[in-house]
Amino acid sequence: MDEATIKSMAAELAKGLKTPEDLNQMTAVFKKFMIETALNTELSDHLGYEKHQSRKGSNSRNGFSSKTITTQDGQLALDIPRDREGSFEPQIIKKHQTRITSMDDQILSLYAKGMTNREIVAFFKEMYDADVSASLISKVTDAVIEQVTEWQNRALDSLYPVVYLDCIVVKVRQHSNVINKSVYLALGINMDGQKELLGMWIAQTEGAKFWLSVMTELKNRGVQDILVACLAKQRFSGLKGFPDAIASVYPHTDIQLCIVHVVRNSLRFVSWKDYKAVTSGLKAIYQASTEENALKSLDIFCDQWNHQYPKIGESWRANWENIRTIFSYPAEIRHAIYTTNAIESLNSVIRHSTKKRKIF
Repeated sequence: MDEATIKSMAAELAKGLKTPEDLNQMTAVFKKFMIETALNTELSDHLGYEKHQSRKGSNSRNGFSSKTITTQDGQLALDIPRDREGSFEPQIIKKHQTRITSMDDQILSLYAKGMTNREIVAFFKEMYDADVSASLISKVTDAVIEQVTEWQNRALDSLYPVVYLDCIVVKVRQHSNVINKSVYLALGINMDGQKELLGMWIAQTEGAKFWLSVMTELKNRGVQDILVACLAKQRFSGLKGFPDAIASVYPHTDIQLCIVHVVRNSLRFVSWKDYKAVTSGLKAIYQASTEENALKSLDIFCDQWNHQYPKIGESWRANWENIRTIFSYPAEIRHAIYTTNAIESLNSVIRHSTKKRKIF
């Protein structure tokens, strides 16, 4: 069907439109026409000849069967063409299909945005006057579990220049209780410079032992080497076994603490009147051209501020082994290494969803 014919039909149908209800009715009629036309075209292709032409072979058309499907515009009654041998398998509306699949996409989209099953049911009723049951919503959302499992186990590239590692805490419903669980995240930058979520894992608590299992899984899925592992929170330095967990799987990987979080942690000790001066002193350290110059800047900082804020200098020196990594790389890529904006954005999306849903 060409564009001119479609426009002509639409113009003719639109002549009687006076109310929103008329528009909905016209949309349903037009959708019914288009779907049935597509189904008849499928059958013609299956049989090898058009309607009213001489048939080829033993199979032929055999009337229609009635079927009602659920769409975003409500219920739609269709006449599904049949063949005598029963070998016709329509693809537009498949056998046993009771709803348009784009509806599944919208259900998943609404679910992903944080709406509950009951809210999605109410949405379809209010927007489309379509009766969608809560059990249907559950079936659709459950259907993605297999796809999620497949995604979680997919093969990965052999080399990632940078991998950001983080862990956030969310509330999860387990049986009749609501408990905190840790969501482990690994976000990679591939050789094309593109961000790639390598995986998400849920555990009872955060610990170096589980991080070892994460790194081992990445290795088993094909990741042979990581140039730099960026730890998104300085609190990882408190997990004494975490660098060892990385080293046991990827012995040549450099570890870099997120400078942004190291600085934030340092500024927790600082009064507002000293905030700007302390920030400037810390910037002189991590923006130094070489490690030698950075250590000189650290000495200057400690001489100036140790009497007021001794814990800042102590913290930087204690963690220096995992701060100094940036000075091994050109200035052009240091920013990507020592900041974790990419995974912070991912965390924001997860927290936004969990905040809306309250609990998983």
